[in-house]
Amino acid sequence: MTENVGLTNQSTSLDRDGSQDAKIKDLWRVFRIMGEFVEGFETLSGIGPAVSIFGSARTPIDHPDYVLGESVARELVGRGFGIISGGGPGIMEAANKGARAAEGSSVGLNINIPHEQAANEYVDPDLLLNFDFFFVRKVMFLKYAKGVVVLPGGFGTMDELFEALTLVQTKKSKPFPVVLMGKDFWEGLVEWLRNTMAARGNIRLTDLDLFFITDDAAEAAEYISQFHDQKTMKPNF
Repeated sequence: MTENVGLTNQSTSLDRDGSQDAKIKDLWRVFRIMGEFVEGFETLSGIGPAVSIFGSARTPIDHPDYVLGESVARELVGRGFGIISGGGPGIMEAANKGARAAEGSSVGLNINIPHEQAANEYVDPDLLLNFDFFFVRKVMFLKYAKGVVVLPGGFGTMDELFEALTLVQTKKSKPFPVVLMGKDFWEGLVEWLRNTMAARGNIRLTDLDLFFITDDAAEAAEYISQFHDQKTMKPNF
């Protein structure tokens, strides 16, 4: 019996020590999170009006979506916007490449993940930020963006799209334009949103007006530009 009591007390002590260690790690994690926010705010607060471009990291350079991403970035820079991307390959690279070619600000918000996404060569060196936390990165994507352009992508792209739409829908952000590019890719999702999600009352039918769909880079850029015509541009939240 004495041996059992001793084992119980030892187990309780170990549990307590483990809990304390976890608490200390969480407290230090808070400081790391704060550091990423501070660096992001300091870097991005002075870039001027910019547009975030989202899309797949897996899109090859010879794919039409890559060409479209590069083209829309050029068109946006021509209308006075800088470009913010995830800083990696695929559509992100196309966006930064278009920005660089048009001599606009080219921001890269890179994420540190297990397969080590490397920043593409078209990000301005002083506008490259590396994040450990996805949620901090998403704040930076949307706080200073005067619009969002979303090209075909995977789970991450969907996450970024619906984060943007939710902020505008719930008025947690100032309104900003959201443009979907690639009608063939998006039409099935839009049909499901209309015929299933809206039909069930999970969203209003008018929520589908929160985004604009086009295949034309100039039309996308002009839509965003016209949205902000004669408006004062400030951070979204």
